[in-house]
Amino acid sequence: MSVKAQLLHIGLSHFAQDGYEGASLSKLAAEAGIKKPSIYAHFKSKEDLFLQVLNRAARALKHQIMRYMIAHRDQPPEQRLRDTISFLQELYNSDDTIKFVVRMAYFSPENLREAVTPLIYNLLDVLEARLTRLIEHNIEQNEMSLCISAETAAQAYMTCADGIIIEMLYGQSHRSVQRLNSTWPIYWRGIQAAVQ
Repeated sequence: MSVKAQLLHIGLSHFAQDGYEGASLSKLAAEAGIKKPSIYAHFKSKEDLFLQVLNRAARALKHQIMRYMIAHRDQPPEQRLRDTISFLQELYNSDDTIKFVVRMAYFSPENLREAVTPLIYNLLDVLEARLTRLIEHNIEQNEMSLCISAETAAQAYMTCADGIIIEMLYGQSHRSVQRLNSTWPIYWRGIQAAVQ
C-alpha cells in the first residue's frame, strides 16, 4: 500500500472516531510510521486530507448500496426498496466508513461545509437518480403501478430514509427500526396507483 493510500486509510479511522477537529495529524503520522511534515508531501492540508477521505468514503457507500440493489434485483420491488433501508441500517452499525459519511452529511465541520455539501449532494443525487431508474424499470415491467411519477416516488423514499437515518445518528438503532416499520406501509400505500 502506498503512503498516500495508507494515510487515507488511517485518516478515515481517525476522522470517524475523533471528528475533524479532534483528529491529530501527529497521531495519524505516527501510526503511518512517518513524521507529521511528510503528510504534506501527499496532501496540501488537514482539510485536503479530510475531504479526500470523505470523497473516498462516499464513493464506497454509493458502491455498497448499488451492489446491494443489483444483487437483490430479483426481489419484488417493495421488498427490495424496504430491505435497502434495512441494509443501510446494518451498514451504519457495522462499518466505520459508512458511519463517517452519514455523520458528515449531517454534522460536517463548519469551516468545511461549503466543500462537504456538494460532495454529499452529489452522492444523494446519484442514489436518487439510480432509484428513479429502478422504479421506472419496475413500472415498465409491470411490477409496480404508481399514482405519482417515479421521480416523486424516489424523492419521497429518500425523505423517508432521511428520517430513519436521523435516529441512527443519535444512537437509537431500535428507534430507527421502529421508524422504518411505522413509515414503510404508509409510504408504500401512498405511492401505489388505486386498484381498478
